[in-house]
Amino acid sequence: MRKVFSYIGPYKWAALVAFMLMLVELAVELVQPLIMAKIIDEGVVAGNLHTVILWGSIMLGLGVLAFIAGISNGFFSGHAAQSFAYDLRVALFKKVQSYSMHSFLKIPTSSMITRITNDVTQVQNIFFMSLRFMMRAPLVVIGSLVMAFLVNAKLAIFLVIGIPFLLIFLWFMVRKGAKNFGKVQRRVDQVNRNIQENLQATRLIKAYMRGVYESTKFNQLAVALKTDTMKALRLMERIQPILLIVMNGALLVILWLGAKEIQADRMPVGDLVAIFNYTMRITGNFSMFAMIITFFSRASASANRMNEILSMDEVQTVQENKEHSPYYVEARHITFKYDEEGKFILHDVSFAANRGDTIAVMGATGSGKSSLLQLLPRLYDATEGTIFVEGKDVKSYDPHDLRQKIGYVPQRSLLFTGTIFENITWGNEHATLEEVEHVCKIAQIHETIMRFPDGYETRVGQKGVNLSGGQKQRIAIARALIRQPELFIFDDSMSALDLTTEAKLWQALNEYEDATRFVVTQKIATAKSATCILLMDQGEVVAQGTHEELLENSALYREIVASQQEVNTNV
Repeated sequence: MRKVFSYIGPYKWAALVAFMLMLVELAVELVQPLIMAKIIDEGVVAGNLHTVILWGSIMLGLGVLAFIAGISNGFFSGHAAQSFAYDLRVALFKKVQSYSMHSFLKIPTSSMITRITNDVTQVQNIFFMSLRFMMRAPLVVIGSLVMAFLVNAKLAIFLVIGIPFLLIFLWFMVRKGAKNFGKVQRRVDQVNRNIQENLQATRLIKAYMRGVYESTKFNQLAVALKTDTMKALRLMERIQPILLIVMNGALLVILWLGAKEIQADRMPVGDLVAIFNYTMRITGNFSMFAMIITFFSRASASANRMNEILSMDEVQTVQENKEHSPYYVEARHITFKYDEEGKFILHDVSFAANRGDTIAVMGATGSGKSSLLQLLPRLYDATEGTIFVEGKDVKSYDPHDLRQKIGYVPQRSLLFTGTIFENITWGNEHATLEEVEHVCKIAQIHETIMRFPDGYETRVGQKGVNLSGGQKQRIAIARALIRQPELFIFDDSMSALDLTTEAKLWQALNEYEDATRFVVTQKIATAKSATCILLMDQGEVVAQGTHEELLENSALYREIVASQQEVNTNV
């Protein structure tokens, strides 16, 4: 938790001022019973109205002081807590952005969202409430005990007897509570993940009429969350009754013994009233411990979950390699798997491409095509072997500098909420409207955009829900083109385009004659014009060469060609 709470540092002075103001409130609270005792003994019992008015006015003035201190404390506590939460939330988001894909996939997306939102709020609340009143509670207990001993040590001793037992009990409840609330937060992750999946798959759920099934599944998760939350809260609810039993027992003993002392004229009435007030304050603040422990347990669980994000150090680093390649892109004996315990996705893959070449990557589903191309921009690092871009090992690049050279269009075209213009300039925030229109003409989407009522200012729904698959793909391609990259990666990103539109797009891409292109495709029509075709099967490059060379040398490639010709003939 140390890393999480280190973000309090910049606001330590605001927190210190809030703490000092809280001490003012505390001092007033501890002095009030003494003033009341003085009013009773020297004013009420003695019949001295002047004393009552004098000390009553002082008591009222102290109350106003405590009120001003409380308002000011709330201001400084709120500033420190809100600023701390802002810095922590930004730090978590930046840390996630710095992860390699391997690190990113270790924590589910839904859990990431919960940690950056709900868990930050839990820790923010505990920080604010600590400055506002949580830290005051134990201080009130300690201060009241000290003041009670100063007033009458004989009666105060009965307050001390049960406190060691209560402290051990509270320590046990904190540990138990943190464990239970950690489980609750994991249940929240599961519920969020289920909601996320359902919202993304709404069309599919409706098409297959699986609403009842999905509702039942969600209900099971919601019931599990409710059950674990109730279990955790019931554990916390046991705190207050036990605290009250112990403290009320002590109070009864004090009242009984105090009454005897007053009857024997060994103690003034005011002292018993003061002791009674301090006992009530101790009881009230011990009762508050139940709430404090509940909040602290939840915050502790949340802090541990956020600490996991901040402590994950698997950020891609620059590793110097003096080896060079004569090719613009080269892979030498690449082997790859996504995690240490998983199976190998790629086996001894090698190929080379010069500047301006077009490399078509073909193969059956699961043959490793997309995995291979994700190694070029270092979204993942090869397990073994070396990949060179512009003759230099990709691990020798700063990831930012490497990716500046690349225009990447993923298999699934993702668009962001905003306008079409904003989605395209996401690839280059300094691009002008003229530049955007130019790349959209190359991507064969300009005329379609101009038919929209608002043109380039047309709003894109969440993930491009108001656009067709082909429109989303072409906008994603335009987003890559606007970067003016040296290396294009088209990961099956033209699958929704008809052959005519795709042919026009490839013709227009000749404008980028110096750029090297890698394209995952299943279309022979696209592969024919490639400089080289990599034919993959079960993670290996089983053949490579031009269309004509593969027709002559690869039985698998001939089967693919024949199957597509048969489909075209049937159509």
